[in-house]
Amino acid sequence: MEPEAKGIKQTKDVEDPAVTLFREYLRIRSVHPEPDYDAALTFLEREAGKLGLACKKVEICRGSVVTAVNCIGYRPSHKSIVISSLTIILPKYEEFWNTDPFAAIKDESGNIYGRGTQDMKSVTIQYIEAVRRLKASGKSFSRTIHMVFVPDEEVGGADGMELFVGRPEFKALNIGFALDEGIASPTADFTVFYGERSPWWITVKCTGNPGHGSRFIENTAAEKLHKIITSFLEFRQKEKNKLDSDPSMTLGDVTSVNLTMLQGGTSYNVVPAELTASFDLRIPPTVNLQAFEDQIKTWCQDAGDGITYEFAQKFMGAGVTSTDESSPWWKAFSGACKKMNMVLKSEIFPAATDSRFIRAAGFPAIGFSPINNTPVLLHDHNEYLNEDVFLRGISVYENIISALASIPALPDEA
Repeated sequence: MEPEAKGIKQTKDVEDPAVTLFREYLRIRSVHPEPDYDAALTFLEREAGKLGLACKKVEICRGSVVTAVNCIGYRPSHKSIVISSLTIILPKYEEFWNTDPFAAIKDESGNIYGRGTQDMKSVTIQYIEAVRRLKASGKSFSRTIHMVFVPDEEVGGADGMELFVGRPEFKALNIGFALDEGIASPTADFTVFYGERSPWWITVKCTGNPGHGSRFIENTAAEKLHKIITSFLEFRQKEKNKLDSDPSMTLGDVTSVNLTMLQGGTSYNVVPAELTASFDLRIPPTVNLQAFEDQIKTWCQDAGDGITYEFAQKFMGAGVTSTDESSPWWKAFSGACKKMNMVLKSEIFPAATDSRFIRAAGFPAIGFSPINNTPVLLHDHNEYLNEDVFLRGISVYENIISALASIPALPDEA
């Protein structure tokens, strides 16, 4: 019997087996901070077995396992196609949901509700089903197709793709081109991401003279912190104004700054000797990162003495993937989309995905999810995906993967 859902009338119709598989995967609680990785990996191994494909697991650090399902091409020396997805999802905040986030309830309109429907368990199943169709059709390809399922992406990727790209198992993939996640599009167009902003998480520590709260203490940590916060937020406003004043710009074209944490103090009546402020910055690849850090140093120097900063995350490997027709990878990807009458919008991804580690390792990567005419609900409550959009996405990947895996030998390939 299906679980109950507030205000959602469920359907009892017979559904496509791919949708049933999708809903099964949604019910696995691979959710941060205690994801059931074992259940997710068992599921993926089972499906790989049904496809008759080799499945290799690589434990890159304790509890973090990358799973690669390999469909070997008939010219394995040619550069491979990697289609990557994640095995972790973010918390669900059940009090804001109208249904159990792990019940995978489908309403009468075919909308499937669940954490991960958009981000990005749908993509995982679409990869599997696209490869299933290609194998069932008897098609073979010169290039190997690797389906790679990676942990930790939603919490920074430090124990996931960031480590994996340095491993010999990654090198053995012989990667030529990678597909990773994108974002839903609320319009009929499909958004494609050829680069992304570099995430910097920085904490600024201000020290100053302590004392009793009844006095005008000179040179306090609070006065310095006030100047620091003002510098960051004034820059934030300039970037927001730049975005608001130019309709051609997207969020990925500017630097976002947000004050996310304030810490310090011990009592209402004691002026603290130390206060800290933490900021989340997302910097587009058009920005000189060293020059930007120099600007932060100047802000700190201008605010007074006894000010230091440290990074919890500082990604310096920003790069972009060519979307020029001279690139055989882009030409194959975009050509397959054009044949399906898909309109593509190329942008810089506003947040951060595992693609940044792949690009930093020197390989072209595109962020793409075949989800259009759908509100953007990743990381949001009542996340859903319509089954028709999901099923069309399988066909989209079937054509894209086929085109990429069929690219003729490149000049540097035997």
